[in-house]
Amino acid sequence: MERRTFLRKAGLGGAATAIRPFGLAHNSTSLAVPERSRREGVPPGGPAAGARMLEKPAEPDRPLGMKITRIRFYRNPKSPAHFNQSFHIVMVETDAGITGIGEGGSPDTAKQCAAMIIGEDASRIDRLWQMMFRAYFYPAGREKLDALGAIDLALWDIKGKALGVPVYDLLGGLSRDHVECYSTAFPAQASLKETARACIEAGFRAFRWATADPAKGEPFNSHEAVRKTFEQCQQIREGVGPEGDWALDYHTRFDFSDAVRLSTRIEPLEPYFAEDLIRSEDPGAYRELREHVKVPIAVGEQFGSKWDIRELVENQLIDYARVTLPNVGGITEYVKICALCETHYVGLIPHFTGPVAEAALVHCCGVFSGPVMMEMLGAGGAKEPHLPASYDFKNGKMWPNRRPGLGVELDTKPLELVAEVTEQFRPIPIYHRPDGSLTNW
Repeated sequence: MERRTFLRKAGLGGAATAIRPFGLAHNSTSLAVPERSRREGVPPGGPAAGARMLEKPAEPDRPLGMKITRIRFYRNPKSPAHFNQSFHIVMVETDAGITGIGEGGSPDTAKQCAAMIIGEDASRIDRLWQMMFRAYFYPAGREKLDALGAIDLALWDIKGKALGVPVYDLLGGLSRDHVECYSTAFPAQASLKETARACIEAGFRAFRWATADPAKGEPFNSHEAVRKTFEQCQQIREGVGPEGDWALDYHTRFDFSDAVRLSTRIEPLEPYFAEDLIRSEDPGAYRELREHVKVPIAVGEQFGSKWDIRELVENQLIDYARVTLPNVGGITEYVKICALCETHYVGLIPHFTGPVAEAALVHCCGVFSGPVMMEMLGAGGAKEPHLPASYDFKNGKMWPNRRPGLGVELDTKPLELVAEVTEQFRPIPIYHRPDGSLTNW
């Protein structure tokens, strides 16, 4: 379908200049946006252009008239090997010529999710999410959720590009000017104290450290690790100074008693949060832990959908949710978790999973009204060869931008195409209620 024809049929004819086709360089004169318009959010062509976008509502059954035609999975050679830390790329294509970019998953899990939604309307994102999550009858597990989340990111990217706006506008608009970050693995200086100080001086809100590792080849002695970690935390507190913040990741490696003992020892040092104090399999264990630990608790890095973290949030057993994108199943599920967190005074400290997901997190965290701090690797701002544009990081902070969709640009040349889905496949019937909403088979 011609792009102009698509926009006219979808009731978006006046907004054509607000939409940059996938792969078009920012400096293209044909779609250049005046600096004042970018700064103030005025649609290209003035306020009247924005009004024209709303002149003709789209048909209810095809809100934006975009059918999903093909989903490709690209292997990123730089991706970590383990499942839910995947930096692999998912590309969702539509018959409107608009392509969305996501990140996460593995070829087998992505193919299963993708085959469910070929031929469906790309704009009905929650409907597609429910289908991918539930339509194999067994709800998606955490590994499959990672792939589902990658596709979900791409669908939001498509919708933002189709409407010519960043995703955060679709989520209600920004609540904050920027998102504060803490650094994991900040470049080492002469000492741990100096490293922590340099991190804060670079603009980060907090310096994050992990509990002491055993010597190479030696067993993990938790009592020794508690003593050594406490000594390191004293150096970190001195390094960040009275105005700086720091955090500690327990890596779920301590038994209950040692997690309590370490938390008690570092309490006078005022950590911003203590992360993953004990194993994550039983969230209910935090009911007892909460009675013994006074430092702020952050949990959720190893979790999936809202049902994994619900108990911890609803009972206020944690102070910050570490759940992240795409692991929870993408933006569609993450914003629901955010709403749950807000009603129980729980903040957001999402785990870093990959650069595209990090770009997506800026949109989600930017619209959240509670406390937020995002994780950044090292000194931040590292450029990936396959991403000419991803997130905007400066002075220890993530900054929203006005690029449509997720604001991500993709160059597939450094990647390897390993899967492509163009045919729909649904192994069991899909049942709907009389109003068209999906229910279980």
